[in-house]
Amino acid sequence: MSNKLNESMSLAKPEANNLSLKQKIAVTIGLIGLLIFALAIFNTNFPNKTLFLSLSIGAISLGTILFANDAYLTKMEGIKNDGVWFKSISSRGVLAWATGILLTGFYIILYFFPQYLGQTPSGEPNTGLISLFDPLSKLLNGNPASQWFVYGTLYTVAILVFGYKFMLKYRHNRYEQLRTASVMFFQLGFAFLIPEFMSRLNASPDYNLPYYDLKSMWPLNYYLFDSWSVNGLLSSGVLGFLMLMFGIISIFVISPFLTYKYGKRWYCSWVCGCGALAETAGDSFRHLSSKKLSAWKLERWLIHTVLVFSVLMTTAVIYTFLGSDPNKFWLTRSAFLLGVGILLTLVFSMTMIFKRHELGKDARYGAIGYFVVIAVLFIMHYTGTSDKIFLIKASHLRSAYGLYIGSIFSGVIGTGFYPILGNRVWCRFGCPMAAILGFQQRMFSKFRITTNGGQCISCGNCSTYCEMGIDVRAYAQKGENIVRSSCVGCGICSAVCPRGVLKLENDSMKGRTNANEILLGNDVDLMDLINKN
Repeated sequence: MSNKLNESMSLAKPEANNLSLKQKIAVTIGLIGLLIFALAIFNTNFPNKTLFLSLSIGAISLGTILFANDAYLTKMEGIKNDGVWFKSISSRGVLAWATGILLTGFYIILYFFPQYLGQTPSGEPNTGLISLFDPLSKLLNGNPASQWFVYGTLYTVAILVFGYKFMLKYRHNRYEQLRTASVMFFQLGFAFLIPEFMSRLNASPDYNLPYYDLKSMWPLNYYLFDSWSVNGLLSSGVLGFLMLMFGIISIFVISPFLTYKYGKRWYCSWVCGCGALAETAGDSFRHLSSKKLSAWKLERWLIHTVLVFSVLMTTAVIYTFLGSDPNKFWLTRSAFLLGVGILLTLVFSMTMIFKRHELGKDARYGAIGYFVVIAVLFIMHYTGTSDKIFLIKASHLRSAYGLYIGSIFSGVIGTGFYPILGNRVWCRFGCPMAAILGFQQRMFSKFRITTNGGQCISCGNCSTYCEMGIDVRAYAQKGENIVRSSCVGCGICSAVCPRGVLKLENDSMKGRTNANEILLGNDVDLMDLINKN
């Protein structure tokens, strides 16, 4: 009998994890596509840019597809996370660090030194890698490529090809199939193609639309209320006005309603482009997310600090956009700050009245944060000028937020560090949208993950592959519902469970959470407790 199926019984490094011949061929094809990009960076003059761009993207896509087919279609359906700690790329080995350094370097050049990719001043022909994308850019929006068009194209290709790989890997789970198809659709359509088509409208003097990333809402779309953005929307007729209204309604109506019905997963795991890349291209690194208590504490402080900063930054930008004369502005600065204060007070009061017992000591931290924000609003009112807040220009405040949060945190660290820190660094520690949706999910959402503790065998798969660092097994062992602000509802914990212990549900608020009290002998009627839960 052939021993090809399992060449080694070693626990240290199973030989079965070596690449097969088909996988080696697939990797070679993908590297050829990357080689074309590398040659373009060094200003290779390709005779036909359309042909070589097609060859490079086609080779990368074909190599990924062939690799995925051989890796998963040759095996039975089911959990396919075996061997991840034996591979250098997925166990913080040399290959992982090399990949992380290359990705981080690419992001730094893309954000801060685009001239090294071939970006030239407006009106001059592009060179290098960016010029390779000129034919596709002119086809879609009629203009030469920019660094952001190159980034958007590569971002979309990565989500599509690795999304295909992800769907093969979890083809035993219908939820994962639908969720992945959704993020692929929103990235290709709403985040890439539609904005490029809409940019053609700006060639007309009737339109001046800030059209990129239509699916993003504040605070991710942190420039929504900048003066140039508002002026552009209001000067673009009915379409611009509708886009502005959609952005505002999304914040206060659409997002809270969908979170109430489905939890934050409706956005973080079904729509968001950052989540899409994390779930597809970053899937191989989800087990690297830290499960330490210190990481959880850092996460809570850091992400809510970013949220507070984004609220104050946006308030400051809108404040300087308004005026003090009620005869010229229907919404004055004083009225605006008063409205923000009333809204925050209303949210804080309702939370304290109805959810104080669930928050526990977090209520105290929330109160501190609330009073800090209110104090800042008062200071803003008495020290603000036409263009400055706390002696700092509001535009500089927004630029600092865009640089440190929108660029360095979400891009350089959030994506470049996938192979080292896991695939949801940005979502866990820096995304203000995740913080808002997480607060809503914890307070009033119907979403929860139910557990059947009697079936749990404590294998630890759920905790290991939770990309948000949640110790899912601790809940499963107790049979306790999982209701966490950080949970994005990706469903992987359920998909990798060999016993069907975990189930994603949208049910009534009653019995959504379970107590953690230690129950002794005759202290409680167990049947009554079960009926209540």
